[in-house]
Amino acid sequence: MYAFNFERAADAKTAVARLKADPAAKFLGGGQSLLAAMKLRLASPSTLVDVARIPGMAEIRVEGNEIVIGAAARHADVEANAEVRQRIPALATLAGGIGDRQVRAMGTIGGALANDDPAADYPAGVLGLGATVVTDRRSIAADDFFKGLYETVLEADELITAVRFPIPDQAAYAKFANPASRFALVGVLVARTGNAVRVAVTGAADSVFRCQPLEQALSGDFTAPAARGVKVDAGRLNSDLHGSAQYRAHLIPVLAARAVEAALKG
Repeated sequence: MYAFNFERAADAKTAVARLKADPAAKFLGGGQSLLAAMKLRLASPSTLVDVARIPGMAEIRVEGNEIVIGAAARHADVEANAEVRQRIPALATLAGGIGDRQVRAMGTIGGALANDDPAADYPAGVLGLGATVVTDRRSIAADDFFKGLYETVLEADELITAVRFPIPDQAAYAKFANPASRFALVGVLVARTGNAVRVAVTGAADSVFRCQPLEQALSGDFTAPAARGVKVDAGRLNSDLHGSAQYRAHLIPVLAARAVEAALKG
């Protein structure tokens, strides 16, 4: 590891000001992605600005028909939170399947979203549940947040402060995990609120995406057989040593069906 400066921000305003002053600085949440990138020399920030200990940034609370999760909330905190488990159990399940125990104890939701790994779980949760990403300067709808491979609409000095999750009528997450990393070879979150169904897929393409054929099928018939009957085009999907695009296309409706079954069981 090379030499760099480390600073602990007292509040969001101070953290953002530090990055405005030094474009080579980076925010540090749990460090589960950034520190690994630094060890591999894929990132070389001049300064790490720790935002994980900003007061209130790890809070999880209910506001009306939403659960608000602070950006510094650890994956293990989301998994264990009683309100999340009661109101959006799919999100607790998703958080509990991220990485290993060390990753869940250190990694944060804000860091995971800012990094936007194409095989990460939280992007499926945010997009599938129609959440809103709140930053130090604006609120961003999930449909507008993710742009591509490791790319979001965040500006270089923009800090995620919280994520607002609407509470659905039913939702569940199903994942086919890489046994070594626990990243999603394919992960599918299905959520239904009233007659509207959202289906978000991670791990299968360069970035998380909504699967319109599944949404259309499940809006008319919210059952596992309806999901299994959908054919997904493999044209935009990834092929790598873990699985072909055709294999991922096969997995998407299979996992969607499992998610629907879990959602219906409550």
